[in-house]
Amino acid sequence: MTPIKLKLFSTLGAHLPPGAVRNCAEVEVASEATPHDVIVQYHLPEESVHLVLINGVYVAPADRSTRRLQAGDELAMWPPVAGG
Repeated sequence: MTPIKLKLFSTLGAHLPPGAVRNCAEVEVASEATPHDVIVQYHLPEESVHLVLINGVYVAPADRSTRRLQAGDELAMWPPVAGG
C-alpha cells in the first residue's frame, strides 16, 4: 500500500473517508495506483472529476490511467465549476 494525501473539493468532498479534516485525508492506495484507480476506489462520479493535480501539477484526462502515484504524493480533484 502507498500513503498519499487525497484532497477533494466542492461536491467531491462528500466522498472522503470518515476522519477527513475539511477537504483532505491521509489515505492508503494500492501500490502503483493511478488517479483513475483512486476515482474508482472512492466511488467518485467520473463525469464530475474535472480537474486533477498531483503535487500541484495538472494531469490530463488521457494520463489519469497511466500516471502512477508515489508515497507522499498529494492528489487533488475538483468538479467542474461555473461562475459569473
